[in-house]
Amino acid sequence: MTDIVDELKWRGLIALSTDEDALRKAFADGPVTFYCGFDPTAPSLHLGNLVQILTMRRIQEAGNRPLALVGGATGLIGDPKPTAERTLNAPEVVAGWVERLRAQIEPLLHFDGPNAAVMVNNLDWTQGLSAIEFLRDIGKHFRVNKMIAKEAVSRRLNSDAGISYTEFSYQILQGMDFLELYRRHGCTLQTGGSDQWGNLTSGTDLIHRVEPEAVVHALGTPLITKADGTKFGKTESGTVWLDPEMTTPYAFYQFWVNADDRDVSKFLRIFSFRSREEIEELERQTEERPQARAAQRALAEELTTLVHGAEQTAAVIAASRALFGQGELADLDERTLAAALSEVPHIQVTEPAPVVDLLAEVGLVASKSAARRTVKEGGAYVNNVKVVAEDAVPSAGDLIHGRWLVLRRGKKNLAAVEVTGV
Repeated sequence: MTDIVDELKWRGLIALSTDEDALRKAFADGPVTFYCGFDPTAPSLHLGNLVQILTMRRIQEAGNRPLALVGGATGLIGDPKPTAERTLNAPEVVAGWVERLRAQIEPLLHFDGPNAAVMVNNLDWTQGLSAIEFLRDIGKHFRVNKMIAKEAVSRRLNSDAGISYTEFSYQILQGMDFLELYRRHGCTLQTGGSDQWGNLTSGTDLIHRVEPEAVVHALGTPLITKADGTKFGKTESGTVWLDPEMTTPYAFYQFWVNADDRDVSKFLRIFSFRSREEIEELERQTEERPQARAAQRALAEELTTLVHGAEQTAAVIAASRALFGQGELADLDERTLAAALSEVPHIQVTEPAPVVDLLAEVGLVASKSAARRTVKEGGAYVNNVKVVAEDAVPSAGDLIHGRWLVLRRGKKNLAAVEVTGV
C-alpha cells in the first residue's frame, strides 16, 4: 500500500495533525495502536460517524491496530453543542445505545488477524472513580484558560445559553480516555473530526503532562461540505442513519445515487475502497457522461453493501429499477416496496379512484385537465402499464401487495397511492 499518510491526504481525509512528519514516521515504524470515540447520544450512528469508521478501517488495513471506543461514560454527558445544552439521557437508555452502536461498528472493522480491532468502553475506567480522585488525579492537569479557549466552549460562553460545568468538563473526560488507552493498550494516536480538535488535543496535552516522555498524536478529518450549500448527511426527511429502521436501505442507497456531480468525486475518495485508478476512471466517466451517473451508482452499491449487506442492496437496486419500468413491481417484497415508495410523493385513499383524479391529487400534474392530456399523450402509467383510457379506474386486483398503486408521468416522475379500504 502507498504510505498511509499520503493515502489519507489523496482522499482528502487530513485537515489537522499535531505533527504530520512525526506521524508519518510512527506509521513507518509501526504498527500504531490508535482509537476513535463514538458517543451514544442517539440510538444509531450516522454518515458523519461513517467517515470516522472507514478512516479507521483504512488505517487498520495499512497494518495498524484500531480501538473503537463507544463512550458509555461520555455518552451520559455529551460533548458541547454549538447552541444549547444537551438533554441528558437515562443511564439505561445510554447503555442500550452503547450496544446498538457497537453492533454497527463491528462489521466495518476487522476483529481478527495480527492487527485485530478491539472494542472499548470508557465507562470501564470511570464508573469506579470518585469525584475527589477525578479532580486530584486528572483535573489538576487541565488549565481553565486553555479549556475556555476551545472552540466549542468559547462559542457557548459567548452565547445566551452559556455552558454548564457538566459539558465544560467533557474535554477532561475525553482527555482521560486517551491517557487510559495509552496506559492500557499502548495507544498513541487519536482520530476524529476536525470539529472535535479541542477534545482531541486535550488528550495529547494530558498525556504530555502525565507521561512527559510519551510521543502521541492526534489526526483530524475535515468536515464534509456539499457544493449546493446544504449539510452533508441530511436529506429533506432528516439525518441519514446507519440503522435500517431509522433510514431504510432504499433511502440510504438513493442518498448516494442522488449525489451532485460536483460532490461525487469527493465522496468516492472519502468513502469508497476502490483503488485510485478505479476512482479516477469513475471521475472521468462523470465528466464525460454525467447523465449516466456511473460514479453515483457505483458508490451507492458499494456503501449500501458495506452497511446493509449484499442481499438488501440487491433488493434495493431491483426496486429502483422496477419503479422506473425496468423490472416487475410485483416481484418486490412488500417491505422494500413500501420503503421505496415512502421516498416519493404519496397519498392515502380508502378506495381506488379514476387515474386522472389520482394523478392530480398526488401532485404529478397540476389539474385533472392536465391529467387527461397526459393520458391522451401516452405519458401516464399505473404499475408500469400505460394508461390508454381517460376514464380508467384501477381495480382491487391492480393493487400491489393489496395496497399500492405506483403512478408515473413520463420516464422519471413518480408517485404512489396507498389504498387502505380494500
